[in-house]
Amino acid sequence: MNDIKNKWDERYAQKEYVYGKEPNEFFKQELAKHKPGKILLPAEGEGRNAVYAAKLGWEVYAFDSSSEAIKKAQQLASENNVEIHYTLSSFEEADYPDDFFDLIGLFYAHTLSRSDNHKKLIRFLKPKGTIILEGFSKEQIHYNSGGPRKIEMLFSEEELQSDFADLTELITEKMEIQLNEGKQHNGKASVIRLIGLK
Repeated sequence: MNDIKNKWDERYAQKEYVYGKEPNEFFKQELAKHKPGKILLPAEGEGRNAVYAAKLGWEVYAFDSSSEAIKKAQQLASENNVEIHYTLSSFEEADYPDDFFDLIGLFYAHTLSRSDNHKKLIRFLKPKGTIILEGFSKEQIHYNSGGPRKIEMLFSEEELQSDFADLTELITEKMEIQLNEGKQHNGKASVIRLIGLK
């Protein structure tokens, strides 16, 4: 855990926002279909999605294991005159009431405990709440536009469908996109997008 935390602290310690300040495009597109409520953004990094949601009137909760990321997220929130509830936490430590969130957004949140973490998040979602996810597929190992270099941390549609099997109206789609999210997510990429309802 400490090695991972140190790696992310080191990455986020630079002045530049390594994934940019603009929200993820898929998140932006899907969020427009929902009326504001409570949203959780795990592994939220420097806050680009959290701040975007807060500007639209969402009550935003987020967590990340990097204290440097949280500093930058709070700075971005301050620049945009919004407030976010941001906690220093790993997936394993994250704890919220059951049936609490209207929406959970997972963007490039790749962990070795993928399945357990995904199943845990479903508990925090209200009935009829939505999960939106975008992450790298296993094919991303052949691209150098970002993402983990360990294939077991990358997603397959089958794995995600199994993780979120308790959701209804589950849609997954693997696609190639052009990433333009700061210097760490840049170029052609293979991703999977998922939407599901509790």
